[in-house]
Amino acid sequence: MSSPRNQRKRRKRPDLNPKKKRIVHKFGEDDIVDYKDIVLLRKFMSDRGKIRSRRVTGLTPKRQKEVSMAIKNAREMALLPYVSTRM
Repeated sequence: MSSPRNQRKRRKRPDLNPKKKRIVHKFGEDDIVDYKDIVLLRKFMSDRGKIRSRRVTGLTPKRQKEVSMAIKNAREMALLPYVSTRM
C-alpha cells in the first residue's frame, strides 16, 4: 500500500524570468574574426570591458573561442581596454 505522501503530484516550477538568447552577430561559414575589427569585437564585450559568455552571445563553442582570442590579441595590441573600473 502506498502512503498518501507518495501519491501527491509535484508542481512544476514556473519560469520566473525566461530569457532568450541574444544573437549579437550572425556569422557566415567563411567569415573570419580579426583582432583589428574593433567594432565587431565591442559587441561581444560588456560595458566594463569583460568578454560576454556563450550563453549571452549565442555563439557556437568554436566561434566563441575565436572571438575571445581576437579580443585578447586586441587587448595586447592596445586596441581594446582590459577592464574599465567605474567609481
